[in-house]
Amino acid sequence: MTQRQLYLAAYDVSCPRRLVAALKLSRAYATGGQKSVHELYLTVAERTDLIEDMSILLDLDTDRFLLLRLDPRSRVLTLGLGLVPADPDYFYVG
Repeated sequence: MTQRQLYLAAYDVSCPRRLVAALKLSRAYATGGQKSVHELYLTVAERTDLIEDMSILLDLDTDRFLLLRLDPRSRVLTLGLGLVPADPDYFYVG
């Protein structure tokens, strides 16, 4: 069985076109995240592919990419309370 590890991927891209491409590439591997930080469960091969693809995509002089492996023994800390989605009695479209 292939062992997956949890990573955080973050990027800072100066060109809007490369930014969209970096977003699409990150989301192809992501299980969650927002804007330019994503949670990824990766195998060693997927990690290598992601790093290679990002290095081709990004301008190494102006753009940045960070891939950080998270310790699986770490405790999860959540902030705030989640609310169950609820539909209102009616919707106004106009």
